Amino acid sequence: MYNEAIINDTKQMVREKLFNEGTGHDWYHIERVWKMSLNLAEKEKANRFIVGLAALLHDLIDDKLVTNKDEAVQEVMYWLDGVGVSSTDSEKILEIIETISFKGGNSRKLHTIEAQVVQDADRLDAIGAIGIARCFAYAGSKGNPLFDPELSVREKMTEDEYRKGKTSAVHHFYEKLLKLKDLMNTDAAKEMAEERHAFMEDYLTKFFNEWEGK
Repeated sequence: MYNEAIINDTKQMVREKLFNEGTGHDWYHIERVWKMSLNLAEKEKANRFIVGLAALLHDLIDDKLVTNKDEAVQEVMYWLDGVGVSSTDSEKILEIIETISFKGGNSRKLHTIEAQVVQDADRLDAIGAIGIARCFAYAGSKGNPLFDPELSVREKMTEDEYRKGKTSAVHHFYEKLLKLKDLMNTDAAKEMAEERHAFMEDYLTKFFNEWEGK
């Protein structure tokens, strides 16, 4: 059952934690993913309560944002227990947020439609116009250049190499963002991804023309 009070309490908690986050994983990213997740859940007849909470909490254990993932997972568990989420639902939510990340193409298999919905929503926010803006925001936060023509695109990476290897904002398009269209799970997300993918391709064409002084 969809519990509006638990959702609202969780929204407020996450907003306070991530409001000033500067890598593109801020509260507004969470809010967009939450809205998109509910949109997809409606179409896929997924559990909106599970989907909604997983979408709101999905970045609180992301190793891009936390230094100790185990502690972060414990904090999420305590939160869910504290607001009255059942242990069964908590397990489903934790499984989703621990499995949906890209991780250099080393993602784990998703077992539920709820996980597929949240992953699709998160990935849709990584592509298109907002995805481009987030890509450059993240690169800037890590001190990575806009583009380095001397770097090669990394095709196969371990999760550690993906997180720590040398790259640029534009390389990230080829190492992740342009792959996401073909990794969507649901039909609705696949359809939306087509337009966002095409926008990124057009952007890159313009970027390289300007890079060459054309």
